[in-house]
This record gives sequence, C-alpha cells and structure tokens, in this order.
Amino acid sequence: MTASKADLRRLVRETEKCLSPHALRESDRVLAERFLSAEAYRRADTLLLYVGAGREPDTRPLIAAALAAGKTVALPKITGPGVMEARRIGSLTELVPDKFGIPAPDGGETLPPEAFDLILVPGAAFTPDGQRLGRGGGYYDRYLPRTRGVKLALVRHQFIFPALPTQAHDIPVDILITDA
Repeated sequence: MTASKADLRRLVRETEKCLSPHALRESDRVLAERFLSAEAYRRADTLLLYVGAGREPDTRPLIAAALAAGKTVALPKITGPGVMEARRIGSLTELVPDKFGIPAPDGGETLPPEAFDLILVPGAAFTPDGQRLGRGGGYYDRYLPRTRGVKLALVRHQFIFPALPTQAHDIPVDILITDA
C-alpha cells in the first residue's frame, strides 16, 4: 500500500461528498437492518455505540433500538486530549454536542472498557479482513486495546479497500457489516 493514511482519508471524504442523500438513507437503512439482526448484537447486553456524524452511517436508530430492547448502552465522551471514556445513557435526549459538534453524553456513569459485549467501531475505511483506517484522532486506537467485546463496524461498500496502511497499534474489527 503506497498511499498514506492522510491521502486515503482525503479520498474517502471526496467519495463521501459524491453520495446522494437518497443513497445515504438507503445505505443507512440496510446497515441498521443488518446490525439489528446480527447475532453479535442479539447476544450483547452491554454495548458501546457511537453517534454517526457527517456522512458516517446514522447510528441513532441503532441506539434507540438497543435502549428500547433494554440493553445497556454507552457512547464515547472525549474527556481530554486523546482521552475517551464510555458513558452510559438512557435516552438520546441526554446528548449534547461535544467540541467536535458530535452528540455525546453530558453526564452518565462511566463504564470500564472491559464491560462491553459489543463495541461499534467507527472508521473511514476498512479491509475485508477488518483492518481499519480511523478518522485520524486516535481515540479508538487508544481505547480498543483495553476492551474484550466483539468489535463490529458498519461500512458502506465504497469504503472497503483491498489493503490499508497499518501500524502495530492498529486493532482490526471482528465483524464488518456492509450495505452491499
């Protein structure tokens, strides 16, 4: 792989801009349906999810469904430079925009990384075997080594690459759910 991570992130952003609102909605619908029917989700009691921002998959329906199903749901909260915690929520109404403008818990109990049965991992791109290109902040790179749960990612088919540049600290996801 000769392209740098920065080059690939630019390529992903440019490709995302080309996706129509209809294509995004349809992709979101398929991803949500597949996530909610996945065995890893059905078996999980405690989940770390995230709120999709920008043109990332819309995860709010997944969060709402998990809460309605009585599962324990936590979302990431940035608490300092390079530091992410997982805060338990009871409703989407508890979220306020963080410093990046992404809805995040304003309060809530902090759950330890090892508490989760399932971790939904965001990313700009993935390989078929689960290698991940993050968005560049490194928050999940620092958080994931402390987890034990199944790592799952939602990815639009345009963002599956045959190979990505990886480093020793990169942790692949266990399961990819795609819209294709």
